[in-house]
Amino acid sequence: MSEKTSKQDRRTRYTRQSIKETFLELLKQKNFTKITVTEICKISEINRGTFYLHYYDIHDVLEDILNDITQDMKTTVEHLFCPNQKNCSYPFCQKIQMETKYRSLFLDDTIASILLEKIAENTKEGYVTWLMSHSLLTFEQAESVFYFQMNGCLSINRLMLRNHCNDWKQIQTTIDKFIKAGLESFLIHDQREENASDNFCSKIFPTVTG
Repeated sequence: MSEKTSKQDRRTRYTRQSIKETFLELLKQKNFTKITVTEICKISEINRGTFYLHYYDIHDVLEDILNDITQDMKTTVEHLFCPNQKNCSYPFCQKIQMETKYRSLFLDDTIASILLEKIAENTKEGYVTWLMSHSLLTFEQAESVFYFQMNGCLSINRLMLRNHCNDWKQIQTTIDKFIKAGLESFLIHDQREENASDNFCSKIFPTVTG
């Protein structure tokens, strides 16, 4: 890579990062639907041409940020049934507790619904496949359980943020026990099930784990 190309790449990363950070700061002050390209350009000290060189519109900026958030997320079943795997976490539940800069995303109603679908794109297939293969649930039932958990996780985070609650570890432990007990009531426990916890992460989720 030439020095010129390297400088251009660094400039591109810097500009895109600046736009995303400005977007997140504005989101603390107003709803997603009220944020404009003009505001972002003014605060970021760039012209509109530079903005459109990197993004199509505001939704494209949001999409880039959501990709940053979801790239290393794992599913609830990985978190609960792969206890020996390092860095297992809820999809976005633990992420939002660790990454404070993203918290404003979860309090915006429009973005919250978009985020849920984004997470579903990355994790639903593996989750539903695993649950159906280890239970007698139909696809519709397993999918319903998935969305129930995702919406519940979102609601918990919004409640904690609005109430300024910081006791995340205790709350996560409580929810872990509740969800795991519920899931285990559906599972088929036979000789194959004994090895499920050790095998499903690598076989069912080879591309999800980050």
